[in-house]
Amino acid sequence: MQTSEVLRSPSPIAPDASPDDNWTEVIQPRTRLLDLGLRDVWRYRDLVMLFVRRDFVSTYKQTILGPIWFFIQPLLTTITYMIVFGGIANLSTDGLPQLPFYLAGVTIWNYFAQTLTSTSTVFTANAAIFGKVYFPRLTMPLSIVVSNLIRFGIQFVLFLAVWMYYLTTQDSLHPNLYILLTPVLLALMGLLSLGLGMLFSALTTKYRDLAMLLTFGVQLLMYATPVIYPLSKLPLKYKPLIMANPLSSIVETFRYGFLGSGTFSWGALGYSAAVTLAILVVGTVVFNKVQKSFTDTV
Repeated sequence: MQTSEVLRSPSPIAPDASPDDNWTEVIQPRTRLLDLGLRDVWRYRDLVMLFVRRDFVSTYKQTILGPIWFFIQPLLTTITYMIVFGGIANLSTDGLPQLPFYLAGVTIWNYFAQTLTSTSTVFTANAAIFGKVYFPRLTMPLSIVVSNLIRFGIQFVLFLAVWMYYLTTQDSLHPNLYILLTPVLLALMGLLSLGLGMLFSALTTKYRDLAMLLTFGVQLLMYATPVIYPLSKLPLKYKPLIMANPLSSIVETFRYGFLGSGTFSWGALGYSAAVTLAILVVGTVVFNKVQKSFTDTV
């Protein structure tokens, strides 16, 4: 079935208008590949918020600690990194205290990783809903981006609490004006995970193995991103490889702005923005192509 929209109920017909002028939505056999249908998404914004609420409820329903896991998860991960990489492996933290150094990387990395892995299974995980009722398909991945942004906000509060403690009790942190780039960094992270997620969600309708491969790949990608080590301490021969990863400059900029140590480059950040835009375009094209007929293959 090659329709992109379904016909909704007509609005009340005005006395001086023909019936053809009063439909609120029209069936169209073709859509442009780069058309995200943002106007339709705006009309269904209440549905997006319902999906966001559903994600929160379903994730922590029947758990004892509930939303407290938002704080426990990054803390346990950070402590593990401090023991394994800071203690046993003795990796450098660029002269920074280990707790804020690792927590900064974990906080922003979790937003990308969780958004990407959740978005990558949108079609397969929600095939029953998609096959029964019409709504803009983009509302589902967008709701995942928003719900993980809220989760990031909660974990960011934890990071700010640790950051304020070290800022007031020690002289090891030197924040700067690049903190103001935080919304830009989050936008890049969100758009990059959205673009990759839409691409993988389209591919997993035919190749289910990609979902498991992606989970493993995200874990490996973290080691190719300066989350557990500073970019400045890498050997020169490895720096170009790490900087080819568009996430590297985002994580480094976030850490540099809040902690005052590390590297920052407008060129590297511009490269990340360009790669993000390219991936978002490719993901949009593939997503729009697959959403018309994915129910035949899921």
